[in-house]
Amino acid sequence: MKTLPRKIIDFHIHLFPDRLFDAIWNYFSEVYQWSVLYQYYYRECVDFLHKNGVSHAVYSNYAHRKDIAGGLNQWNKKVLDEIPNLYCFAAFHPEDTNTMSIAEDIISHPKVLGFKLQFLVQHFYPHDERLFPLYELVLAKKKRILFHVGTGPVGNDYVGYDNFIKVLKRYPDLHANVAHMGGYEYQKFMDLVEEYENLYLDTSFTFFKSEQSGFDVALEQMENNQDKIVYGSDFPNLILPREEEPETLLELGFSDEFYQKLFFDNGMKLIKQHSDSE
Repeated sequence: MKTLPRKIIDFHIHLFPDRLFDAIWNYFSEVYQWSVLYQYYYRECVDFLHKNGVSHAVYSNYAHRKDIAGGLNQWNKKVLDEIPNLYCFAAFHPEDTNTMSIAEDIISHPKVLGFKLQFLVQHFYPHDERLFPLYELVLAKKKRILFHVGTGPVGNDYVGYDNFIKVLKRYPDLHANVAHMGGYEYQKFMDLVEEYENLYLDTSFTFFKSEQSGFDVALEQMENNQDKIVYGSDFPNLILPREEEPETLLELGFSDEFYQKLFFDNGMKLIKQHSDSE
């Protein structure tokens, strides 16, 4: 049986102010009937991950409505300044007052890697023209976007490959991560990483034995694209035990080189590329 590297980078966790975390967990319970196992606030989250082999973590939060991104990003600055080896995809909403001023302010923080766009929740399209100034800022500042644009575990009109490809065709050099391996259109998104040099996928909430995701990409293609995948857990918003996903990944029998890149090297490469603090 393969074993995890001594140090792990978790490239997809969530941190929110306490009251927002409470609201999110209540929403998951009431709307989706999901019971989140790890209802930990931000310091508890980081402590838990450190105790479980995570040396560096990259978190995100998102503005579910207009005029809260600015407050979230001020909170992000405080958390990033407080906790070492922690990095962030910051909040953005195109309907905010002074939208680009908010973005320009937070992107200057040395531990902000870029922005998170969560189309399932935020209800705008990835190719919405109001996002073009953000993409252009990210390109100019050599930062990155984390896209929740897949159709799983639930979808709506704003997500999916057909919407996302319009962004890449307009901005083919955009540095981007797609969450959840692009689920449920895994094959289409895996093929994209072979075409677009700056596109990566993360594993979050994809490889659980007890929750069949319908993952349909050949393991050989995964191995061949070992430089373009990062490990992410989706912690703490999990309805299954966190350890199950890395265990499932190890049981797939990839090469030692694959696991070293997946769990550490690729994440560190992106941190160094997009932050000013490593």
